[in-house]
Amino acid sequence: MRTICLESHNIDNLFFGFGQFNYQLIKGFHKHSELLKAMNVQITLISKHPEKLEEEFGRTFSYKKYNSLQRIKLFRIKEKYHLWHSLNQNTKVEPFNTIPYLLTVHDVNFMEELVGNELHKRIKLFNDKLNRSHAISYISEYAKAMTHNYFKVPNVPEYVIYNGSSKPLEIPENHQPEFLPKGEFLFSIGEVLEKKNFHTLVKMLTNLPDLSLIISGKNTTDYAKDILKKVVDLQLQNRVFLTGKISEADKAYYLKNCYAFCFPSLREGFGIPPIEAMQYGKPVFLSDKSSLPEVGGKHAFYWDHFEPKYMADIFQNGMRIYNEDPNAYSQKLKQHANSYSWDDTAKQYLKVYESLLK
Repeated sequence: MRTICLESHNIDNLFFGFGQFNYQLIKGFHKHSELLKAMNVQITLISKHPEKLEEEFGRTFSYKKYNSLQRIKLFRIKEKYHLWHSLNQNTKVEPFNTIPYLLTVHDVNFMEELVGNELHKRIKLFNDKLNRSHAISYISEYAKAMTHNYFKVPNVPEYVIYNGSSKPLEIPENHQPEFLPKGEFLFSIGEVLEKKNFHTLVKMLTNLPDLSLIISGKNTTDYAKDILKKVVDLQLQNRVFLTGKISEADKAYYLKNCYAFCFPSLREGFGIPPIEAMQYGKPVFLSDKSSLPEVGGKHAFYWDHFEPKYMADIFQNGMRIYNEDPNAYSQKLKQHANSYSWDDTAKQYLKVYESLLK
């Protein structure tokens, strides 16, 4: 039996991108349990709550309990797995021994976001991961290009494997979020950080008087406070709403019922929320920065800068195009979204595993 360890402890936080990536990829492996048997592979998952994973996935996997001490070199995991997969570039949990090692890179945004000692520590962590890698996977061509731009990448096999997208959640017909504005609303979601660029949507709304805006996601940041101040300054308290974290059912409701989905983010390694909106056939308006044009495709609409009147003009023109034949345009968006599949993503990773296990 060949053994693989997935450094997957971020699965315990499904409100963040790393957690969702870990969870959806592992679900994909679970669906291909017969293929795992045929490969003679046993996958071990690391989690703070392995009992919860075992309850969902049963004997498909083995489980190891996460302990924060495992981040310290002396207390690293000493089992000699045939392959170790580090599921993101930031985790500090590493194998004690030198064993075959696959690194998945989501982004190197820290090179543009951090300074001083924090940046130095992150660079060292990432270089250590690169230098012990026997193969590297990236979640987009953009993530690969930026890694090569900032770092000396070792001469090992490299793969671009796109994230998948889950099927739209079926919500009860009578489900309604606690908060629902009157009339048509725009929707966006993500942790309220400066790189998400949400404040540009608030300013844009001054030119779209008939629409409201909902921004969902963790909003305890200073940037969120700045946005709320801007809302007051622009007298938009009755039209702009930061909900904080929401349930999957509420997210599905907002995606299904919004007038359009807006995502002006400046730095995304992949960007799953626009794909989720497309699954409901919703028009999608994105920044043309980082991976978003690569992932969003030709049927999304793009802002190349963020002057409020310009953003509103792009939005109104895009909606005119969409509304010329909304049913046909919705089908194009759904078709594009469905090209991203966690089942396919899982299969591609299994092929990489097989090549490394040889």
